[in-house]
Amino acid sequence: MEIVFPVEGDMLHARDGMVTGKGLKVAVVVTASAGDNVNIGGIKAAGNGQRFVAEITLDQYENIVRAVNETTGEEKQARVYWLPNFANGYRLSIDDNIWFLRDIHRHEGIYNSIFDNPYLAFLRGLHVDYGTKIHLNLFYKTDGFDLSQPSDRFAAEWKAQASWLRLSFHALGEFPDKPYQRAGYAQVKRDGELVMNEIRRFAGPELLGPVTTLHWGEATVEGARALRDLGYKGLLGYFNVDDELPAVSYYLDVDQRRHIKKRFVWKDTREDIAFVRTSIVIDKTELVNIRPHLEGHRANGGLPPYADLLVHEQYFYPFYFNYQPDFMDRVRTAVVWAANNGYEPKFLEECIF
Repeated sequence: MEIVFPVEGDMLHARDGMVTGKGLKVAVVVTASAGDNVNIGGIKAAGNGQRFVAEITLDQYENIVRAVNETTGEEKQARVYWLPNFANGYRLSIDDNIWFLRDIHRHEGIYNSIFDNPYLAFLRGLHVDYGTKIHLNLFYKTDGFDLSQPSDRFAAEWKAQASWLRLSFHALGEFPDKPYQRAGYAQVKRDGELVMNEIRRFAGPELLGPVTTLHWGEATVEGARALRDLGYKGLLGYFNVDDELPAVSYYLDVDQRRHIKKRFVWKDTREDIAFVRTSIVIDKTELVNIRPHLEGHRANGGLPPYADLLVHEQYFYPFYFNYQPDFMDRVRTAVVWAANNGYEPKFLEECIF
């Protein structure tokens, strides 16, 4: 006998069942031998050959689904989660951030606000126009600049943005590629603390949160444990599988990646880490293809329950060798698509914990 839906670590949301005043009513599916008597959550399951189904209600954040084969005495259980705020949320998440902070530092005696920086001004405009919540994953250093250099002059202004802006650890720097693919606990913990301590200093702890995206989305189990111990219990990735694209899937195996590719969210209950799949990489998608890409999810199981719109900072700048002149148009197009399709601005921390 096996519980085939929901499986251990599944994080369920409104699109998985029916929301009632008591919780989420969901159809649990179990496989067993034809003719067996199967009980799911205290309810006699209806059998159809080797497939048995019973509707139960998830009424807690963490729930134990139990199935008993009364014919054989076999028992199985799965720990699953009910996320009442996950479905129809979205955010803009941006990787590889550091150049905007270098610019603010270089103009510290000139800028009267962090929003004198054009990049941050653009992002604030998205928040003003659409309510967008934005998450920036930071490098520690780049080309002679690091996060220890900015003063705390704008700390009060940073803190005032905490309702819509997050800053988190991404990596020590852009290179080498996949810096944590084989890194142990100590390296990830050290680099993470460097970034987080400086965020606390120049911006304030109000801008931190329990979610991040590690550079290249690759880590060992030990590295992921370091992230968890830093407070990051939610990790974003691509979870590519069965193709030639970079996996961007931390330490997860092929079956786990296939599961997240379909589900968009899943929790490793052993490590107490939730994983969320991004919905689009904006800078890898031409402007004319932004809407078709996002709409294309409909043909592959349905629109994402939570739309994470991912882009990278460097494409904003004309001095970057791979500059995208339509960077702002691409980002705005993705945000408008989310707003027009019923998604509401929400940080992941508001949705998965």
